[in-house]
Amino acid sequence: MNNRDMVIQSIVYLRGPNLWTYCSAIEAVVDIGDLEDCPSDVVPGLYERLVAWLPSLIEHRCSPGVRGGFLQRLKTGTWPCHILEHVTLALQDLAGVPGHGFGRARETEKRGVYKVVVSGWQEEVTRAALYAGRDLVMAAIEDRPFDLEAVLEHLRDLTQDLCLGPSTASMVLAAEDRAIPAVRLNDGNLVQFGYGNQQRRIWTAETDQTSAIAETISRDKDLTKSILEACGVPIPQGRAVVNAQDAWQAAQELGLPVVVKPVDGNHGRGVFINLNTQQEIEAAYAVAVDEGSGVLVERFIRGNEHRLLIVDGKLAAAAKGQAALVTGDGQHTIDELIALQINSDPRRGRGEDQPLNPVRIDSAARLELKRQGFDSQSVAPAGCEVLIQRNGNVAFDCTDDVHPEVAALAALAAKAVGLDVAGIDLVTEDISKPLSATGGAIVEVNAGPGLLMHLKPAEGQPREVGKAIIDYMFPPENYQVFPLIGVTGASGTTLVTRLLFHFLKQSGLHVGLSNSEGVRVNDRALPVSVSSSWSNTQRLLLNCQLEAAIVENDGMQLLTQGLDYNRCLVGIVTDITFSETFKGATVEHHNFKTAQDLIKVYRTQIDVVYTTGTGVLNADDPIVAAFAEYCDGSLTYFSQNPDSTLIQTHLAGGHRAVLLVAEQIILAKGSVRTPLCQVSTLPLLNANPASFQENIVPVLAAVAAAWALSLPLDLLHNGLQTY
Repeated sequence: MNNRDMVIQSIVYLRGPNLWTYCSAIEAVVDIGDLEDCPSDVVPGLYERLVAWLPSLIEHRCSPGVRGGFLQRLKTGTWPCHILEHVTLALQDLAGVPGHGFGRARETEKRGVYKVVVSGWQEEVTRAALYAGRDLVMAAIEDRPFDLEAVLEHLRDLTQDLCLGPSTASMVLAAEDRAIPAVRLNDGNLVQFGYGNQQRRIWTAETDQTSAIAETISRDKDLTKSILEACGVPIPQGRAVVNAQDAWQAAQELGLPVVVKPVDGNHGRGVFINLNTQQEIEAAYAVAVDEGSGVLVERFIRGNEHRLLIVDGKLAAAAKGQAALVTGDGQHTIDELIALQINSDPRRGRGEDQPLNPVRIDSAARLELKRQGFDSQSVAPAGCEVLIQRNGNVAFDCTDDVHPEVAALAALAAKAVGLDVAGIDLVTEDISKPLSATGGAIVEVNAGPGLLMHLKPAEGQPREVGKAIIDYMFPPENYQVFPLIGVTGASGTTLVTRLLFHFLKQSGLHVGLSNSEGVRVNDRALPVSVSSSWSNTQRLLLNCQLEAAIVENDGMQLLTQGLDYNRCLVGIVTDITFSETFKGATVEHHNFKTAQDLIKVYRTQIDVVYTTGTGVLNADDPIVAAFAEYCDGSLTYFSQNPDSTLIQTHLAGGHRAVLLVAEQIILAKGSVRTPLCQVSTLPLLNANPASFQENIVPVLAAVAAAWALSLPLDLLHNGLQTY
């Protein structure tokens, strides 16, 4: 290799929580060769070039923990792989990749070789960002050109094609903040939240409670109007028409001006407003009839267009529209002025992270121009304001201005149509006043509303609409954590999972098991993928009948794939021993030499225990016992040494332990001791001379976990007797 180069030798994709972080990430081995001798402070102009290309690096706090912290490190001297970590994160952010940025760059035992870890929701996008980051860092080091815009365009295209859209991503991030797991079910925006029988699903802003009937009603504007009118909701009067002449007749009946629009159009296509003449109305009809299955003529309501987001009968956010205008300069055509004065705004674009659409000369805009005596090629006099688009651009937050009566009417409109999440379009001159005072009206009710205008408004305060939807689907006051039990350790883990499966089946639960022997739901074995523990467990957790699940995770899986789930109610670690497996090629550059080195691998299981959950640890293994500091939930030890200082201190604090005392399994809490059974009566421990030593640790661990799940003690006793 070129001795002054950065070579990405290998990449591992960690799908779930792992030894680095709670989120999915890529772990790359990068060899920088002689660049090990080139920290950033000895490369002339490197700082300036990086800041010029990526000014957003100012937001990276890095180890100093302050805004601009990474740039401080860059000035004082840091190594290329640390720079690569931050550049990759910056490129992902600029490409619109959702999620929280996490990165690490760590030396290995080999000079010039580093582990670079970067979080990423979508493997292909993060890989592309890493390679692009490598090229950018090398261009900055070697002081040569770099086409950043072309790179970002490619990354944005990948992000738009492969990542969740911003509306869906906002809900996934809100769920993540509440430790609610999210599983993407397809390449689009279909996502499952929660596991088993506690799961809910969304597709963009439609939930699994969004009625197909309600959605069908919302697409039929005439039917929607009749339902709203029956409920006393103010609507623009109008009717469906069958031809251009009928449209003019309807306009005369309603009184000019009027609106002409498709019965079931969307995105404002074919909508013409403020029409005053027969010629305008008949021309509008000719366009609208091709945009839907019929045409409506409605009374024109004066005012600005507004979008109110209703979630579970409550106002979650509101945005208003603004007219699009250009100012003539006596030189450029109106078409050119639109490009210069409107579409040059970086907030406008077709990307999913741009709240304003580009303005184009469509049939409605041509009509507006004609009224003012112009067309798209006209050169307007200097200082002359030209209206291009009367409504649209609904991306200016006005949530705090909405009058309570207006919010109540919007909620009533959503309920009348039958939508749990709805975008209510209304027109009024002043959203802070009741519609009865302004003559305003609700003009449409939309299923699956876009959220971008509220998440990233063109002006005003962003609103936590993703959180509003998640809190509706999973009310915080009665959210129940799905009972998932995760088991890891160097030995005995398969038996622990089998025992727990036996206990939970006896309790009457519909229970699933994913372990080294396969995947089961109650007495039924499921097809498995021998190549992927991840896919096996995911298949199990998608089962909507499942009431509990047990998942075995071996150390190599934790190291090379991450956990198969985000959180668990009970996490169990049996023991940690060092084996030759951890010296293999698949763990190159981790430099594992002793069991102590494996702490950061196995602790992942305890890191993901819910605050309302329980960590179950082997008190007789000092390394495992020390995991107590990583557990956010309560702690239950199991031990064959009841007199140890650790156990006595733990019990003195009023905590739980499962103990082997004088040939009895004892459940201890504080000073209370409850005998469970004599070990001599258990077939599992007395099948042969070696069975006791081999099986006692799994038995104690399984009993501790079952106790944490509040299973009845007689069920545990019978379960051990009958296993």
